Amino acid sequence: MIETPAIVLHAFDYRETSRIVRLATREVGVVSAIARGAKRPKSRFGQGLDLFTSGVASLVLHPTKDLHTLSGFDASRSRAGLAASLGRFGAAAALAELCIRFGTEATAGVHDELSDGLDAIQSVAEDAVAACALGAAWRIVSELGFAPTLDDCALCHRAIGPDEEVRFAHRAGGAVCATCRTLAPAARALPAVPRATLRQWLAGEPAVITETPVVRAHQRLLREFLEEHLADGRPMRALQAWERGAP
Repeated sequence: MIETPAIVLHAFDYRETSRIVRLATREVGVVSAIARGAKRPKSRFGQGLDLFTSGVASLVLHPTKDLHTLSGFDASRSRAGLAASLGRFGAAAALAELCIRFGTEATAGVHDELSDGLDAIQSVAEDAVAACALGAAWRIVSELGFAPTLDDCALCHRAIGPDEEVRFAHRAGGAVCATCRTLAPAARALPAVPRATLRQWLAGEPAVITETPVVRAHQRLLREFLEEHLADGRPMRALQAWERGAP
């Protein structure tokens, strides 16, 4: 058995008294676990398995199975404020989906970036929610080892100036200089301002965007990048719903 910081990403009822949860853990990545007796009136889990709650999970890992056993969950921080608006909940759900789909490898960084991102989404002003979530998503992508290149051409590796005209090629892995743009015909234009915004987010610096077209352009860029590099062909429904419902 191990004890590890964890965040509840998803939960659903199983039979009459149990629940199955997906947890983003700090020690073993994203895992599925059954919490037996979690639905009983005097369950030892209480309200600890609510969506997006942080705590310390006691896990019995089964080496030959994908479903482990959750023997305890000591909740330390609930995030009920994420249900205060569709914008906050949609942003949080998009981060959770990103971790569920691609966070199976053990990495403390993914857990920590997710925790910080959920806290920020819950506490910031409504018009800053999208920027907080986008920044957290790109940092999670970076922790997964897929950070896009922004200051060097992804094809010829030449250094690119901050105001230089570039395009963003998902398949190549980031910015492509004007000389190489013909080698990436499907690449999107990436002006200097949004490129600087991406750079700030990846560095953990605040960069607020509020205009709906700008928000949706950044959401689309993130989704297309994930679909190219990380996705397994299945649609990312939470990310798509968040993109469609951008404030």
